[in-house]
Amino acid sequence: MSNTGTGAVPRARTHEGGSATSLVTDKGTTSIDDGVVAKIAGLAAREVSGVHAMGAGAARAFGSMKGIVGGDASVSQGVSVEVGERQAAVDLDLVAEYGTAIPDLAAAVRRNVIAAIERMCGLEVTEVNIRVDDVHLPGQERGRDRDTGDQRDAEQEPRVQ
Repeated sequence: MSNTGTGAVPRARTHEGGSATSLVTDKGTTSIDDGVVAKIAGLAAREVSGVHAMGAGAARAFGSMKGIVGGDASVSQGVSVEVGERQAAVDLDLVAEYGTAIPDLAAAVRRNVIAAIERMCGLEVTEVNIRVDDVHLPGQERGRDRDTGDQRDAEQEPRVQ
């Protein structure tokens, strides 16, 4: 690989017949775990303005519970990857901010995820499938906090006696 004044960073070569994400250079081999690719995709998607949260409803609820008890929400929540020898495919579940143009949001997320994975891992991203699972409405959290007194009392009372 020659880098003749183009200013481009040389890409790592993938080893024929090697493990799914084994990158081989003249100085040694580098293996990248699927979880690493998923984290990179999750972080890149969250960087885009208009993405409120990641993950389908059940995953987001579980992540919220982890946060309440002191656990960290996973950066790969809502991300699924398939990594081959030279390529990766990504599936994302996300929640959009209300008022965001979803086609524009999807295009921006797709560009950011592809650029991050290709730059950091040297893998070609063949597809980024995006599923918008929900829309976050302004003031959703604040409304719940204001009404905690009556809401909590009503929720704690049994419905059937």
